[in-house]
Amino acid sequence: MPVITLDGPKLTKEQKAQLVKEFVTKASEILNLPEQAFVTIVRENDFDNIGNGTTLLSDRHK
Repeated sequence: MPVITLDGPKLTKEQKAQLVKEFVTKASEILNLPEQAFVTIVRENDFDNIGNGTTLLSDRHK
């Protein structure tokens, strides 16, 4: 069971649905596995919870 994981910003339900569809469709083609074999996990991260170097992303995007 292949797992596709995306760590990214807050997304709408429609954006998540589109990402899941397109990720799985392409991965299925490339790996020659049925789409039903894939699990996709979308993790939404607030910029307050992500640091780059010594700075929070929320401080960079003010």
